[in-house]
Amino acid sequence: MSPHSTNREELLKALAADEERGLNTAQVEALRQTHGYNKLSEKKKKTALQRFFDQFKDAMIIILIAAAVISFVVAVVEGNPKEFFEPVLILLIVILNAVMGVLQESKAEKALDALKSMSAPHARVIRDGEERIIDAAELVPGDIIKLEAGDFIPADARLLHSVSLKSEESALTGESVPSEKDAQTLPAEDAPLGDRSNMIFSGCSVTYGTAVAVVTATGMKTEMGKIANLLDNEEEGQTPLQKKLAQLGKYLGFVALGACAIIFAVGLANGIPVLEIFMTAVSLAVSAIPEGLPAIVTIVLSIGVQKMVRRNALIRRLPAVETLGSASIICSDKTGTLTQNRMTLVRAYLDDGTTEDITANNSEPIRRLLLWGALCCDGSVTFDADGKETHIGDPTETAIILAAHKNGMPKDEINRANPRRASLPFDSDRKLMSTVNEIDGKPVVIVKGAFDMMLPRCVRGNLDAAREKCEELSRDALRVLAIGYKELSEVPANPTSETLENDLTFLGLVGMIDPPRPECKVAVATCRRAGIKPVMITGDHVVTAAAIARELGIMEEGDDAVTGVQLDAMTDEELDARVEKISVYARVSPENKIRIVKAWQRKDQVVSMTGDGVNDAPALKAADIGCAMGITGTDVAKGAADMTLTDDNFATIVEAVREGRGIYANIRRVVEFLLGTNIGEVITVFAAMLLWHKTPLLSMQLLWINLVTDSLPAIALGMEEVEDNIMEQKPRSKNESIFAHGMGLRVILQGFMFAALTLIGYVIGEKTTGTVEGGQTMAFMILSMSQIVQALNMRSDHSLFRSNPFSNRTMNLAVLSSVALTALLVFTPVGTIFGLVSLPAHLYLIALGLLLIPLPVQEIGKAFGLIDR
Repeated sequence: MSPHSTNREELLKALAADEERGLNTAQVEALRQTHGYNKLSEKKKKTALQRFFDQFKDAMIIILIAAAVISFVVAVVEGNPKEFFEPVLILLIVILNAVMGVLQESKAEKALDALKSMSAPHARVIRDGEERIIDAAELVPGDIIKLEAGDFIPADARLLHSVSLKSEESALTGESVPSEKDAQTLPAEDAPLGDRSNMIFSGCSVTYGTAVAVVTATGMKTEMGKIANLLDNEEEGQTPLQKKLAQLGKYLGFVALGACAIIFAVGLANGIPVLEIFMTAVSLAVSAIPEGLPAIVTIVLSIGVQKMVRRNALIRRLPAVETLGSASIICSDKTGTLTQNRMTLVRAYLDDGTTEDITANNSEPIRRLLLWGALCCDGSVTFDADGKETHIGDPTETAIILAAHKNGMPKDEINRANPRRASLPFDSDRKLMSTVNEIDGKPVVIVKGAFDMMLPRCVRGNLDAAREKCEELSRDALRVLAIGYKELSEVPANPTSETLENDLTFLGLVGMIDPPRPECKVAVATCRRAGIKPVMITGDHVVTAAAIARELGIMEEGDDAVTGVQLDAMTDEELDARVEKISVYARVSPENKIRIVKAWQRKDQVVSMTGDGVNDAPALKAADIGCAMGITGTDVAKGAADMTLTDDNFATIVEAVREGRGIYANIRRVVEFLLGTNIGEVITVFAAMLLWHKTPLLSMQLLWINLVTDSLPAIALGMEEVEDNIMEQKPRSKNESIFAHGMGLRVILQGFMFAALTLIGYVIGEKTTGTVEGGQTMAFMILSMSQIVQALNMRSDHSLFRSNPFSNRTMNLAVLSSVALTALLVFTPVGTIFGLVSLPAHLYLIALGLLLIPLPVQEIGKAFGLIDR
């Protein structure tokens, strides 16, 4: 049974509904057992424990745990309490990383939950013969509900009675103009959603008129719920950053295992005890893996999330920050995202041929047109203390009222000066509204409505010219209303359309549009410079969509605009061939939106989808990153998106893209720094073992370096300010390696530089002191402190001496902390725990000279353009 095509009496009988008394308590309880609460179902959230264990799925983390277990077994075998210090440190790092990941994910989830609110929190219902206000979640099929202008619609319902009803359905259909509703119509069973004029839908709102309706569907069975079900077919994939770091973890694991195997073979061939070889292998494994990388990346991303929140963008998942930065396509809904979702009067035409753009200071004849148009309106516009507008009623009417207000004619004042004596409300058959107002002491009929309906009723005016002007305004994607009038001798006792809406004098035309957000044109231009293609996807008419797209710069010369019908006629192959030339998709369905997103993804593009309506949600889920609107966005859209724009501002996306690009650039700096230093450690241990069958650094010394002199500066590198020219660069390829642009070669060269400096220091220390511990102390000092110098070098591609030393306060604190902690080990008895010893004074000076060498090396590279990240 289709509620929209079923006879009214039959529907009430099938639902066991009583129009006068509503359902009784027993019926409600029974129906709730069958249909459940009026809520959209949500996937069960992971527990904190599940999230905690999810953190251990990373390849690098698994290898670290294995290293800790091996170290612990060795400590037990040797029976040396000091050896337990090493595996404890490793496990502490792993647990710290896991806890940090859980906290960040939980924080983002809580922020999203705080943002969510039900689209229809309350409902006015008749139960047990009484009218009452209840939570919308309590509604069941068969409930009788009452609605008036401004109410949210709490469930799908069939109209029983309606008076001049209009429903704003942009969240469901993409239409920016409210849909006219009529309880008396009976659409065909196969009528599309937008043509079911006797139905109202959950998640939408009433903009005009009143209604009584019977609930036909609740929760997931509503039209909103059906669209929400599409989300279950879309799987969430990893972001590019997650894939790259996972791949990096595997590579490093293979390197560590291969190096360990070689060390074992060399050690056994030279008669070194098995346990000693085993510990050396563990040291090498620790050296190969940048333990702090997962945690540092998480911290860098969380810092980015905090910056995003300050810029009105709420991130749901941390890696989504980076993904947005790599976006090459932004598919955006029009209504409410690129436009203001509010009709605005922009042009007026008078019968004498005068045409003016609407301003705050129009000519007197245009002001008269606006005055009479506003008198024939039932809507209102209110202003709070801060000047914020609130539009109540039909958007086409509030557009006229606001234009009059801006010209010094507030609605309340003109109504008092020209009181209304009679009216005929708008209806969908006449497509006209008429009022009788007393103007200058005389009753005057003012009629406004569609030009084609007004035309045969006018007997005076240049109607041929008006017709041409109406067509011209329509081509500019404006919605056109005509205004006419006639003077009466007296106010009729029973006004009818026949007595009021004939023998009219044509006064003029007004053209209005749902205007683009002022900041969006700049945002679109910035996207273009950044190599990002904006694409408009909307449920609105193609002419309107194309006009807005051209005005914003989304649609350029040679670009196409297609409709959902045309899209349905295309095969995937045909769409793939044309997709790069299509900038506007109009009258599309939710399934169409997913096809568009996936067509771009087949081109290896990183696709971002923005929107606020329920109809955007499936594509938000399918896209690489979905951006939902926080103010006008529905719960379904927010739940499907990776990011929510709390100010509903398209320009915020540009800031998010900029921030995302900056964060990815900082992450690459962090990865380059950490891998360069860690490869230096690997080469150092590996070369020393092959050359001298000795390890120049103990496992715990390497771990200290990775924790303190690697991790602290690395975190600070992740907080560098975004480069000024970052939005002048093209987006990264979806398949671009994290080692692109020469980073892999730089990492290897830096590794050899650190290894050479460390081995030189080791040899000098061992020969001078005559002990391995002396050589290890020199190696420890040089490797740890040279990495701090390298962190300063990594801040910019420009000379360190041309950079502002105070622009990154975190880096200064990290450097001071790392130096102080390293000095604590080198110059105090604490160092004995780590196997360090005191050295002659001149060795400290030699170490200082060696650890500063990375500075001139990097400066020379920058001067000759060899370092370009």
